Amino acid sequence: MERIWVFDTTLRDGEQVPGAKLTGPEKLEIARQLAVLGVDVIEAGFPASSPGDFAAVQTIAREVRGVGITALARAVKADIDAVWEAVREAEQPQIHIVLGVSDIHLKGKFQRSRAEILEMGVAAVRYAKRLTPWVQYSTEDAGRADLAYLTETVRAVIDAGATVVNIPDTTGFCDPQEFGRIIHTIKNEVPNIDRAILSVHCHNDLGMATANTLAAIKNGARRIEVTINGLGERAGNTALEEVVMALKVKPEFYGVETHIRTEEIARTSRLVSTMTGIWVQPNKAIVGANAFAHSSGIHQDGVLKDRQTYEIIDPRSVGITESRMVLTARSGRHAVRARIAELGQPIDDATFEQMYQQFLDLADRKKEVYDEDLLALLSQDEHPQHDQAYELVAYEVTVGSDRHPRARVTLRLPDQREMTAEAAGSGPVDAAYSAMDQIIGEKARLLEFSMQSVTEGIDAQARVSIRLDSDAGLCIGRGVDSDVVLAGIKAYLDAWNRWAARQRQEARKWA
Repeated sequence: MERIWVFDTTLRDGEQVPGAKLTGPEKLEIARQLAVLGVDVIEAGFPASSPGDFAAVQTIAREVRGVGITALARAVKADIDAVWEAVREAEQPQIHIVLGVSDIHLKGKFQRSRAEILEMGVAAVRYAKRLTPWVQYSTEDAGRADLAYLTETVRAVIDAGATVVNIPDTTGFCDPQEFGRIIHTIKNEVPNIDRAILSVHCHNDLGMATANTLAAIKNGARRIEVTINGLGERAGNTALEEVVMALKVKPEFYGVETHIRTEEIARTSRLVSTMTGIWVQPNKAIVGANAFAHSSGIHQDGVLKDRQTYEIIDPRSVGITESRMVLTARSGRHAVRARIAELGQPIDDATFEQMYQQFLDLADRKKEVYDEDLLALLSQDEHPQHDQAYELVAYEVTVGSDRHPRARVTLRLPDQREMTAEAAGSGPVDAAYSAMDQIIGEKARLLEFSMQSVTEGIDAQARVSIRLDSDAGLCIGRGVDSDVVLAGIKAYLDAWNRWAARQRQEARKWA
């Protein structure tokens, strides 16, 4: 298959995102990872913009091997000299020149005629060509340019020595059919196009950057300008991971391949996200947190039986260990049981059914049920097998900065009667315990109360452990719930139920 050359501009166009400013060492670390990823060219910055950017580009050129290094220059001698001085020590130094080609840019930015801009571009390429064999010329805003003038420009800069001609849809204006037609025209009507690599650079203002890039490939483009996570001006650029994986998933359709090591995609995405502080949206293709996550019970069941039912990409191929089954109230028995098996927890059918109902109760109160939640539900300590002498029917607590905490608790007793009591306390848990003492008819002294988070997040489950000392002896109880008050109530009832079970055992022994 033909090769697609991958030009990564994360460190130049990607860094132009507001708030994404990178330090020199951060740019170097990302550049090294891009080389590991297998990109063909790294656009390391815009040297003429600042001394700091010049130094960062120069450091990358000196230290990152096995990949082409380039940087951006306007079509003026000073910019071109700055790029060359910054990249000249690279293993494969390249110069990238950009100049507008649409009438909007010519009149709005430059106040010059088409002929003047064309002459300016040709002169810039000729000058750069004296410095390095690899010169790229970008026809800025080609997506809105007059097609005849665009093809004339491409022919002229190739004659001047450009080895790469880049066609940018700078404002994300084109749709795939339109942009494909532009590339097809250049590929078939520029007589010297075989002397240069045809490249594209698409923006995502209308959400079509990836589609436009793929349309360009279908019509003859063989170099693509992309960024990690789709970073870039305004709505961003074409995302490297999206195009690369589209080509990998559908090789028979596109008939081309890249040399990207796709298993490094997730690692690279995380590094760029961390360094720039621009977090990836959860539903982002390929690298979003939900890209390989399944919460629907129907989907989970399908993936567990055959991954291909709902996944066209093996997550391991992009560096993600496995698909993620998100356990929610919509998850079915199959998914929950499969996750329990993965956690190495043997469970029989009867116990699972009991636990599954507890899972549903918890899932109704939490956005997501984590592994730690499942382990807590499965724990014999949190869910003892002894008979429940006292069962919680309902509870209500009232707290506030200007009132004493009060609790109203209803319990079901061993004879199946329900009793309700109210009490005040130093806090909502203390008030609930006082109310339960009235119902149970025993007074206990709380020796120990400890609570810890079972899982992460604001909706995490709390595990409460208590020790009571009463006339009936020492009682230990544990409870787990995302409601910390309810977790404390469960622990208190667990302690009394353990005591009741112990009393029944003693009675049977002497009977």
